[in-house]
Amino acid sequence: MSDRLSGGCLCGSVRFSARPENGEMAVCHCSMCRHWSGGAFMAVSCGTMDSIEVKGEDTLGVYKSSDYGERVFCAKCGSNLMWRMADGSHTSVAAQAFDDPSAFKFTTEIFVDEQPANYAFANDTRKMTGPEVFALFAQQQDPQHG
Repeated sequence: MSDRLSGGCLCGSVRFSARPENGEMAVCHCSMCRHWSGGAFMAVSCGTMDSIEVKGEDTLGVYKSSDYGERVFCAKCGSNLMWRMADGSHTSVAAQAFDDPSAFKFTTEIFVDEQPANYAFANDTRKMTGPEVFALFAQQQDPQHG
């Protein structure tokens, strides 16, 4: 996608604009995302954190949830806004935080090996296990793989 899209938190203290890498939305079923979001985390890949413009940055909270990942939220209303690599190399923005979440096509589900048996999406999606996701990120970080 070439256009910047806007969004924000529930209370309006945080507003952002981001340029999604494509028009696709992915869903993460990992236990951390489910605990953090209260369900599957729906997200849009938006490149590095530097490519996202944020107003109300002083209201952002950051929780380091692993050695490699951080979760960004509005410290005022609690809205989940982003998951990012701690090194800043990748940011996924909450799809539902965009002003028009219908702009994204639901294409991928990750950490399907951690998905509970009590729900499933009807969409025809690419499904990846946790080990497959980690292998993909490792491949993308390897300079020999472009």
